[in-house]
Amino acid sequence: MKKKTKTLLICLAIPLAVGAVSGWLTRNSMDTFKLLDKPSLAPSGWVFPVAWTILYVLMGIASYLVCTAKQSECRRDGLIVYAAQLAVNFFWPMFFFLGQWYFFSFVWLVLLWFLVLVTIRFFYAVNKNAGYLLIPYLAWVTFAGYLNFFISIMNP
Repeated sequence: MKKKTKTLLICLAIPLAVGAVSGWLTRNSMDTFKLLDKPSLAPSGWVFPVAWTILYVLMGIASYLVCTAKQSECRRDGLIVYAAQLAVNFFWPMFFFLGQWYFFSFVWLVLLWFLVLVTIRFFYAVNKNAGYLLIPYLAWVTFAGYLNFFISIMNP
């Protein structure tokens, strides 16, 4: 297997594994979600795994573009922030679904939003396409913030 193909597969596997493990740990979360009072724009439960799978693939491709770029400080810092946002992303469903800490989860999501924005800026500095690939992720986290905020208000 060529080195670049192996690197691509690893870059795809990392965010998909983060999502898979997080999803497995919160596998009954849609039962909880169905019972919550939700804002009017809340999508059906099936939308979440589809959207997250697409976003994890985009993250993997973006990280591949950065990993295979020329060594630089932006590349190193971008990959560090990318890893940090993956960790924050991993824990959000634990707080929201398992802990039912809705307001804390919203604050945690704001942290995630900020880390995704910083990741985009670093990735863009290394490879513009890598930055662009993360824009749907930022948009989805923004939408998730809307949902999370209103769920925290509607489900005290």
